[in-house]
Amino acid sequence: MSNKIAIVTGAGSGIGKHAALALMRAGWTVALAGRRRDALETTAAEGAAIGGASLVVPTDVADQASVKALFAAVGAAHGRVDFLFNNAGVNAPGIPFEDLSLEQWKYVVDINLTGLFLCAQEAFRMMKAQSPRGGRIVNNGSISAHVPRPNSAPYAATKHAVTGLTRSLSLDGRKYDIACGQIDIGNAATDMTARMTKGVPQANGEMAVEPVMDVSAVSDSIVHMAGLPLSANVQFITVMATKMPFIGRG
Repeated sequence: MSNKIAIVTGAGSGIGKHAALALMRAGWTVALAGRRRDALETTAAEGAAIGGASLVVPTDVADQASVKALFAAVGAAHGRVDFLFNNAGVNAPGIPFEDLSLEQWKYVVDINLTGLFLCAQEAFRMMKAQSPRGGRIVNNGSISAHVPRPNSAPYAATKHAVTGLTRSLSLDGRKYDIACGQIDIGNAATDMTARMTKGVPQANGEMAVEPVMDVSAVSDSIVHMAGLPLSANVQFITVMATKMPFIGRG
Protein backbone atom coordinates (compact mmCIF):
# COMPACT_ATOMS: atom_id res chain seq x y z
CA MET A 1 0.00 0.00 0.00
CA SER A 2 3.04 2.28 -0.36
CA ASN A 3 2.08 5.93 -1.03
CA LYS A 4 -1.67 5.22 -1.12
CA ILE A 5 -3.55 8.29 0.14
CA ALA A 6 -7.03 8.19 1.68
CA ILE A 7 -9.42 10.82 3.02
CA VAL A 8 -11.91 9.86 5.73
CA THR A 9 -14.59 12.35 6.77
CA GLY A 10 -16.07 12.17 10.24
CA ALA A 11 -12.77 10.62 11.33
CA GLY A 12 -12.93 11.83 14.92
CA SER A 13 -15.41 9.26 16.20
CA GLY A 14 -17.54 6.22 15.44
CA ILE A 15 -17.26 4.40 12.14
CA GLY A 16 -15.02 7.08 10.65
CA LYS A 17 -12.43 6.76 13.40
CA HIS A 18 -12.36 2.97 13.22
CA ALA A 19 -12.16 3.03 9.42
CA ALA A 20 -9.28 5.51 9.50
CA LEU A 21 -7.34 3.40 12.00
CA ALA A 22 -7.95 0.23 9.97
CA LEU A 23 -6.73 1.95 6.81
CA MET A 24 -3.59 3.16 8.59
CA ARG A 25 -3.02 -0.35 9.92
CA ALA A 26 -3.23 -1.60 6.32
CA GLY A 27 -0.55 0.86 5.20
CA TRP A 28 -2.59 3.81 3.92
CA THR A 29 -1.73 7.41 4.71
CA VAL A 30 -5.01 8.92 5.89
CA ALA A 31 -6.20 12.52 5.89
CA LEU A 32 -8.49 12.85 8.90
CA ALA A 33 -11.37 15.26 8.31
CA GLY A 34 -13.97 16.38 10.81
CA ARG A 35 -15.22 19.40 12.69
CA ARG A 36 -13.40 18.82 16.01
CA ARG A 37 -9.62 19.10 15.89
CA ASP A 38 -9.20 17.50 19.33
CA ALA A 39 -11.05 14.36 18.23
CA LEU A 40 -9.02 14.18 15.02
CA GLU A 41 -5.79 14.58 16.98
CA THR A 42 -6.84 11.64 19.17
CA THR A 43 -7.41 9.48 16.10
CA ALA A 44 -4.04 10.57 14.71
CA ALA A 45 -2.29 9.69 17.97
CA GLU A 46 -3.90 6.25 18.09
CA GLY A 47 -2.86 5.73 14.48
CA ALA A 48 0.73 6.77 15.19
CA ALA A 49 0.84 4.25 18.04
CA ILE A 50 0.30 1.46 15.50
CA GLY A 51 2.76 2.93 13.01
CA GLY A 52 0.17 4.76 10.92
CA ALA A 53 0.65 8.01 9.03
CA SER A 54 -2.05 10.68 8.97
CA LEU A 55 -2.81 14.32 8.29
CA VAL A 56 -5.27 16.22 10.49
CA VAL A 57 -7.47 18.64 8.54
CA PRO A 58 -10.41 20.15 10.49
CA THR A 59 -13.28 20.31 8.00
CA ASP A 60 -16.97 21.15 7.85
CA VAL A 61 -18.24 19.03 4.96
CA ALA A 62 -21.34 21.22 4.61
CA ASP A 63 -19.17 24.23 3.77
CA GLN A 64 -17.78 24.32 0.22
CA ALA A 65 -14.77 26.46 1.09
CA SER A 66 -13.86 24.09 3.93
CA VAL A 67 -14.08 21.06 1.64
CA LYS A 68 -11.94 22.78 -0.99
CA ALA A 69 -9.37 23.55 1.70
CA LEU A 70 -9.35 19.87 2.74
CA PHE A 71 -8.52 18.65 -0.75
CA ALA A 72 -6.02 21.44 -1.28
CA ALA A 73 -4.23 20.42 1.91
CA VAL A 74 -4.10 16.78 0.81
CA GLY A 75 -2.91 17.82 -2.64
CA ALA A 76 -0.17 20.00 -1.18
CA ALA A 77 0.99 17.28 1.22
CA HIS A 78 0.71 14.22 -1.00
CA GLY A 79 -0.07 15.27 -4.57
CA ARG A 80 -3.00 12.92 -5.02
CA VAL A 81 -5.90 11.07 -3.38
CA ASP A 82 -6.62 7.40 -4.05
CA PHE A 83 -9.59 6.78 -1.77
CA LEU A 84 -12.36 8.86 -0.21
CA PHE A 85 -14.55 7.40 2.53
CA ASN A 86 -17.52 9.78 2.50
CA ASN A 87 -18.61 9.03 6.04
CA ALA A 88 -19.60 12.19 7.93
CA GLY A 89 -23.26 12.14 8.96
CA VAL A 90 -25.73 13.37 11.56
CA ASN A 91 -29.30 12.70 12.63
CA ALA A 92 -32.19 14.86 13.76
CA PRO A 93 -33.95 14.39 17.10
CA GLY A 94 -36.28 11.37 17.10
CA ILE A 95 -39.46 13.42 17.27
CA PRO A 96 -42.71 13.15 15.31
CA PHE A 97 -42.39 14.14 11.66
CA GLU A 98 -44.89 16.98 12.00
CA ASP A 99 -42.80 18.56 14.79
CA LEU A 100 -39.55 18.76 12.83
CA SER A 101 -38.34 22.26 12.08
CA LEU A 102 -36.99 23.34 8.71
CA GLU A 103 -33.66 24.01 10.43
CA GLN A 104 -33.49 20.43 11.71
CA TRP A 105 -34.28 19.10 8.24
CA LYS A 106 -31.70 21.31 6.53
CA TYR A 107 -29.00 20.45 9.08
CA VAL A 108 -29.24 16.75 8.21
CA VAL A 109 -29.52 17.34 4.45
CA ASP A 110 -26.56 19.75 4.44
CA ILE A 111 -24.20 17.24 6.08
CA ASN A 112 -25.53 13.84 4.99
CA LEU A 113 -26.19 14.69 1.35
CA THR A 114 -24.70 18.03 0.33
CA GLY A 115 -21.54 17.21 2.27
CA LEU A 116 -21.12 13.96 0.35
CA PHE A 117 -21.71 15.81 -2.92
CA LEU A 118 -19.10 18.46 -2.15
CA CYS A 119 -16.45 15.93 -1.11
CA ALA A 120 -17.14 13.64 -4.06
CA GLN A 121 -16.97 16.55 -6.48
CA GLU A 122 -13.55 17.64 -5.19
CA ALA A 123 -12.40 14.01 -5.29
CA PHE A 124 -13.51 13.76 -8.93
CA ARG A 125 -11.57 16.89 -9.82
CA MET A 126 -8.38 15.63 -8.20
CA MET A 127 -8.67 12.00 -9.30
CA LYS A 128 -9.28 12.78 -12.97
CA ALA A 129 -6.28 15.15 -13.10
CA GLN A 130 -3.70 13.12 -11.20
CA SER A 131 -1.24 10.61 -12.64
CA PRO A 132 -1.87 7.74 -12.56
CA ARG A 133 -5.48 8.78 -13.06
CA GLY A 134 -8.45 7.56 -11.05
CA GLY A 135 -9.40 6.49 -7.55
CA ARG A 136 -12.24 5.16 -5.45
CA ILE A 137 -15.08 6.69 -3.44
CA VAL A 138 -17.10 4.77 -0.87
CA ASN A 139 -20.21 6.47 0.50
CA ASN A 140 -21.55 5.56 3.92
CA GLY A 141 -25.20 4.76 3.40
CA SER A 142 -27.07 2.93 6.15
CA ILE A 143 -29.63 0.21 6.47
CA SER A 144 -31.88 3.28 6.57
CA ALA A 145 -31.10 3.57 2.85
CA HIS A 146 -33.46 0.58 2.55
CA VAL A 147 -35.94 0.88 5.43
CA PRO A 148 -36.46 3.71 7.95
CA ARG A 149 -36.66 3.65 11.69
CA PRO A 150 -39.58 5.42 13.38
CA ASN A 151 -39.31 9.23 13.53
CA SER A 152 -36.24 9.45 11.29
CA ALA A 153 -37.50 11.12 8.09
CA PRO A 154 -34.51 13.45 7.51
CA TYR A 155 -31.97 10.69 8.06
CA ALA A 156 -33.85 8.09 6.00
CA ALA A 157 -34.48 10.54 3.17
CA THR A 158 -30.82 11.53 2.94
CA LYS A 159 -29.60 7.95 3.08
CA HIS A 160 -31.97 6.96 0.27
CA ALA A 161 -30.56 9.93 -1.66
CA VAL A 162 -27.01 8.73 -1.00
CA THR A 163 -27.87 5.58 -2.95
CA GLY A 164 -28.89 7.68 -5.94
CA LEU A 165 -25.70 9.71 -5.65
CA THR A 166 -23.63 6.52 -5.45
CA ARG A 167 -25.20 5.16 -8.62
CA SER A 168 -24.63 8.42 -10.46
CA LEU A 169 -21.02 8.73 -9.33
CA SER A 170 -20.35 5.13 -10.30
CA LEU A 171 -21.61 5.83 -13.80
CA ASP A 172 -20.09 9.28 -14.25
CA GLY A 173 -16.74 8.18 -12.85
CA ARG A 174 -16.13 5.43 -15.40
CA LYS A 175 -14.58 7.72 -17.98
CA TYR A 176 -12.04 8.91 -15.40
CA ASP A 177 -11.24 5.48 -13.88
CA ILE A 178 -13.08 6.46 -10.70
CA ALA A 179 -14.97 3.66 -8.96
CA CYS A 180 -17.75 4.38 -6.48
CA GLY A 181 -19.53 2.05 -4.05
CA GLN A 182 -21.66 2.23 -0.93
CA ILE A 183 -21.53 0.51 2.44
CA ASP A 184 -24.77 0.18 4.40
CA ILE A 185 -24.09 -0.41 8.08
CA GLY A 186 -26.32 -1.65 10.84
CA ASN A 187 -25.71 -1.67 14.62
CA ALA A 188 -21.92 -1.60 14.85
CA ALA A 189 -20.70 -1.30 18.43
CA THR A 190 -19.31 2.22 18.87
CA ASP A 191 -19.90 4.97 21.42
CA MET A 192 -22.58 6.30 19.08
CA THR A 193 -24.62 3.08 19.23
CA ALA A 194 -24.44 2.48 22.97
CA ARG A 195 -28.16 3.26 23.18
CA MET A 196 -28.88 0.00 21.33
CA THR A 197 -28.10 -1.89 24.53
CA LYS A 198 -30.82 0.03 26.39
CA GLY A 199 -33.61 -0.26 23.85
CA VAL A 200 -34.60 1.66 20.73
CA PRO A 201 -38.03 2.31 19.16
CA GLN A 202 -39.43 -0.40 16.91
CA ALA A 203 -41.92 -0.15 14.06
CA ASN A 204 -44.75 -1.43 16.28
CA GLY A 205 -44.15 1.27 18.87
CA GLU A 206 -42.35 -0.94 21.34
CA MET A 207 -38.84 -0.39 22.73
CA ALA A 208 -36.42 -3.27 22.27
CA VAL A 209 -32.75 -4.02 22.84
CA GLU A 210 -31.05 -4.79 19.52
CA PRO A 211 -27.99 -6.96 18.83
CA VAL A 212 -24.78 -5.22 17.79
CA MET A 213 -21.65 -6.41 15.98
CA ASP A 214 -17.99 -5.65 16.50
CA VAL A 215 -17.06 -2.54 14.53
CA SER A 216 -14.10 -4.40 13.00
CA ALA A 217 -16.59 -6.15 10.70
CA VAL A 218 -17.25 -2.73 9.19
CA SER A 219 -13.71 -1.36 9.13
CA ASP A 220 -12.37 -4.58 7.60
CA SER A 221 -14.99 -4.31 4.84
CA ILE A 222 -13.97 -0.73 4.10
CA VAL A 223 -10.29 -1.71 3.87
CA HIS A 224 -11.24 -4.51 1.47
CA MET A 225 -13.25 -2.14 -0.73
CA ALA A 226 -10.49 0.46 -0.70
CA GLY A 227 -7.81 -2.04 -1.69
CA LEU A 228 -9.48 -3.47 -4.78
CA PRO A 229 -7.94 -2.75 -8.17
CA LEU A 230 -9.88 -0.08 -10.06
CA SER A 231 -10.98 -2.75 -12.53
CA ALA A 232 -13.20 -4.19 -9.76
CA ASN A 233 -15.80 -2.60 -7.50
CA VAL A 234 -18.00 -3.50 -4.57
CA GLN A 235 -21.06 -1.58 -5.72
CA PHE A 236 -23.18 -2.12 -2.61
CA ILE A 237 -22.50 -4.01 0.60
CA THR A 238 -24.61 -4.37 3.75
CA VAL A 239 -22.80 -5.21 6.98
CA MET A 240 -25.09 -5.77 9.95
CA ALA A 241 -25.50 -7.60 13.21
CA THR A 242 -26.89 -10.97 12.11
CA LYS A 243 -29.91 -10.99 14.40
CA MET A 244 -30.91 -7.31 14.36
CA PRO A 245 -34.51 -6.57 13.29
CA PHE A 246 -33.81 -5.40 9.74
CA ILE A 247 -34.89 -8.21 7.44
CA GLY A 248 -38.65 -8.30 7.88
CA ARG A 249 -38.72 -5.06 9.86
CA GLY A 250 -42.23 -3.78 10.41
